Amino acid sequence: MKNFRRKRGFERASSLVAGRVRTASETRGFAVSRLLTHWDDIIGADLCGMARPVDITYGKSFGATLTLLVKGAEAPMVEMQKEAIRERVNTCYGYAAIQKIRLTQTAPRGFAEEQTPFNGAPRKPKVSDDARQKAAQTAEIVGDTSLRDALERLGANVLSQSEQK
Repeated sequence: MKNFRRKRGFERASSLVAGRVRTASETRGFAVSRLLTHWDDIIGADLCGMARPVDITYGKSFGATLTLLVKGAEAPMVEMQKEAIRERVNTCYGYAAIQKIRLTQTAPRGFAEEQTPFNGAPRKPKVSDDARQKAAQTAEIVGDTSLRDALERLGANVLSQSEQK
């Protein structure tokens, strides 16, 4: 067992799992795990529900092939947007890493029984003006503007979720 040395104070949750996520993503060929974790931001909300990255394979020549899992009915729509997806993914990498995109079609629930539905990113709840005002009043005593803004956003999200329930 490794001897872990703790830093003073709190650590980000992302830093605690970053090593495991990187190892898991590298086994599938994803050198940049941000492609998996921020897929909805990279390709957009409209395509996020239609396509999911599965694998990256590297051939003998320069460039890789990105394999996307797509529902059968939505494959033609994704096929027409492959070039835009390739450009967005290469923007994430910072260079022309992906040369080709290959689509693999599947059923809406995947091949295995009891698999989770093939859904896109969860929709962000709308924050009411009343929740924003309450959060702003609560956080107005904080002197640091960036911290105050962050607390206002957090408070507004918490208040709006409790109002929706």
